[in-house]
Amino acid sequence: MGFRGRLRTLVPDTRRKQRRLVQGAALGCVLALAPATWMHAAADSRLRAVADVPAREVAVVFGAGLWKGRPTPYLAHRLDTAAALYRDGKVKVVLVTGDNSRAEYDEPDAMRAYLTERGVPDARIVSDYAGFDTWDSCVRAKKIFGVDRAVLVTQGFHIRRAVALCQAAGVESYGVGVAEPHDSVWYYGGVRELAAAGKAALDAAFQPDPTFLGRQESGVHEALASAG
Repeated sequence: MGFRGRLRTLVPDTRRKQRRLVQGAALGCVLALAPATWMHAAADSRLRAVADVPAREVAVVFGAGLWKGRPTPYLAHRLDTAAALYRDGKVKVVLVTGDNSRAEYDEPDAMRAYLTERGVPDARIVSDYAGFDTWDSCVRAKKIFGVDRAVLVTQGFHIRRAVALCQAAGVESYGVGVAEPHDSVWYYGGVRELAAAGKAALDAAFQPDPTFLGRQESGVHEALASAG
């Protein structure tokens, strides 16, 4: 076979490989975006502002880190929003869920102290000390604390994942996304959500137990009873 014949044979083969590469890349993009698409579909209709969120007995506030034993600015903003929901009569009890995996790091107690400083009675605050991630917090709200319906409070870049996961865990949820300036922390949070979406989709699909399940706790029911 001459050079021209070999060239005619190679060109179609090269084009087929190029088409396969393009098709593979397109499929990869679809698969990468599928979890984020699922989160938007599950959560977008359930996002509200403080003023128009439906009243629910319980607000769930997710941890977002401590600095020198106090809530970070992002966590403080979540707690400010929860306090506003309480003052406006939108919720009766606040469930604070965060990390207390080591003695020197106690997110829930720091969150409780911050809320009481802002007028939320201590008796209306319940602490979940094993909310190690969003899925754990949602499952424990349902299985440990008996929360069936809730208003979820977190930043805007995280709220869709929180709502989608709590819905999957059996907690009928509305979400209030806290607005933040688009600083480096905000951009980091947004990028992190793209990676976290895949794990969230797997959690919703396979329903794993949280890191720590433990026994049922009556804190939310007792707080609601004391609220009348």
